[in-house]
Amino acid sequence: PIAVSLGAIAGALCRYYLTLWFTQRFGTTFPYSTLIINLSGCFAMGLVVTFTLERVATIPREVTLIVTTGFLGAYTTFSTYGLETFILRHAGSFTAAIIYWAGSATLGVISVELGVILARLGK
Repeated sequence: PIAVSLGAIAGALCRYYLTLWFTQRFGTTFPYSTLIINLSGCFAMGLVVTFTLERVATIPREVTLIVTTGFLGAYTTFSTYGLETFILRHAGSFTAAIIYWAGSATLGVISVELGVILARLGK
């Protein structure tokens, strides 16, 4: 747990500083930082998981957890969403992958809307 926490600290700080950097350069009219962070996190998740499971057997599980659960988990949870969709699709569960992919995005936005509505009740 401590090692995962250290990875999470690094991931959160990277996300924070990248967000500042993109905002200073491109403004806030489009969420460039979130887009780049989510895409780079997905790329890194695919790279790390494939290397640890298929190519480099000598990487300790703890190191993989520091990078995936810790760093990438704090950097972006979107990378886990991407990986889980990939796993479902490649396990032959194409319908489940589509439901999870579209459902997470759609229900995520609806959940944000509901949270906003709830927070504004009685205002």
